Amino acid sequence: MTDSTISYHRFDGEPDVLRSPQRGSETDRTRRAFMLLALTLFIPGAAQIAAGSKKLGRAALAVTVACWFSALLLGLMFLTMRGVLLSLLTQPFMLWVGAVVLGALAIGWLLLWLDTFRLIHFTSLAPGLKPVVVVVLVVLMTVTSGSLGYGAKLVNEGRAALGGIFAAGPAIDAVDGRYNFLLMGADAGEGREGLRPDSIHVVSVNEDSAETIIFSIPRNFQNAQFNEDSPLNAVYPDGYDCGDECIINFLYTDVMNNHQDLYPEAEDPGAEAMMDAVSGSLNLEVSGYVMVDMGGFESLIDAMGGITVDSGGWVPYRGPMPDGSWGDNWWGPGVHEFSGQEALAYARSRTFSSDYNRIQRQQCIQQAMMSQFNPQTLLTRFSDMMQAGGNVVETNLPQSQLGSFLDLAVDAQGQEPQRLVLGAPDFGASGDLFSTYPDFGQIQQRVDELIANEEQQSDGGLFGSAGFLPAQSGALGVMLATPQATGQAADAVEDDEPAIDPTPPPTQPDGSELTREYLIEAQLNGQTGVLEEAASTNYLCDPVN
Repeated sequence: MTDSTISYHRFDGEPDVLRSPQRGSETDRTRRAFMLLALTLFIPGAAQIAAGSKKLGRAALAVTVACWFSALLLGLMFLTMRGVLLSLLTQPFMLWVGAVVLGALAIGWLLLWLDTFRLIHFTSLAPGLKPVVVVVLVVLMTVTSGSLGYGAKLVNEGRAALGGIFAAGPAIDAVDGRYNFLLMGADAGEGREGLRPDSIHVVSVNEDSAETIIFSIPRNFQNAQFNEDSPLNAVYPDGYDCGDECIINFLYTDVMNNHQDLYPEAEDPGAEAMMDAVSGSLNLEVSGYVMVDMGGFESLIDAMGGITVDSGGWVPYRGPMPDGSWGDNWWGPGVHEFSGQEALAYARSRTFSSDYNRIQRQQCIQQAMMSQFNPQTLLTRFSDMMQAGGNVVETNLPQSQLGSFLDLAVDAQGQEPQRLVLGAPDFGASGDLFSTYPDFGQIQQRVDELIANEEQQSDGGLFGSAGFLPAQSGALGVMLATPQATGQAADAVEDDEPAIDPTPPPTQPDGSELTREYLIEAQLNGQTGVLEEAASTNYLCDPVN
């Protein structure tokens, strides 16, 4: 065998084979085909420079280098200027530009793949390798061009959804170094007069440290106060105190039915009134709100593919019975995968238990949604989630600040928030009726103390004059910060160990474990005491990732 013959079978020894594949053997042509595919995958444009149109290759390579540089720049900005980057990436025009760029890159890469297929000289390959090359080419085209095209679709859908959810109004300023947001879960279900927010929370975030305090307000909270500058102060100078009908969750309906004229410039007067009520009651200026329609809440969870929680107690609900009929049923302790309808029923259940238990389960469902909101869910269900979100969420937060609020939320994720319930157990027991006859002096003192103790909490726990233990995440979920007066003494918490709930699990009279069948029978027999004991621990809940 001559040296010249050997050179044709050594790809690295005969570079002309790249441009003249007919001069090489079948082995050379096979190596050449996969080399061109690899070049197009990792360095788009390189295959054209090596074996095709150098002009096209140089143009594609310039775009490739520009993309690498842009990716590097975005990475550096995320590390050093995250707030600025997120603000840019959440603006409508930038999202539109992003969708156009991704779409153009998808088309350009697709054209390069087709040109690479032409350069391979498919007909000159060995018969057995032809299907392999085709399969590899299709897979690579799908992974690259297909992914970019799908990304363009997601960005464009996100742009439309965010524009439909967030307002275009002026920026919201921090007050005394804090952003205070009102979060409401609203329901206009059958048998109700208008829409009512049943789930009411105020999230107060330090604009510098992102430390967070969550104030939970029971739906039956009465005598909500209004500051002097609130339009409702003239209507209710002593607070929302017209009796049992004036619980805080009816204020929204009251304003929408009777006092919309007091908020002539507001898109949602009821929401503005709710912000006034919690601002006056907590002595915090609440400037932003987010309201979630609890009916549409189901579709949002379904769009996510459901959520999973670990329940620590028995929760009653209306649903399918073991025999297939519809009636009063129970979820037992353990891990549950909930659909949207089931998650809503679980969060809203308060039969045989208290609003405190309900608030805890609502927070657990919220945490489950956040913890299970991962890149995989985002990529696979983005369209459904954006469509559901647009039908579920109402807010006055301006889109221009969405990036800065996201930046603040990222900083807050690594910190455990302090929590306070305006009622039992943080202000006495449920029998003390604090939510019915609230002491606003006590409430505002606790609020001030929690804010003042933020720095102390970040240094290792909150044991200041507020008389609170730090909110902890135990095996059965996030426990609210509770007063030492409730029996959870400070010395019962060891260093970094979570507090242990001393309540033993409910049992049947003979000491055996509760069963669903036993509780269903007890409910049919009207054994309320048994059912209340069974539901007494159903505030225990932990989201499952």
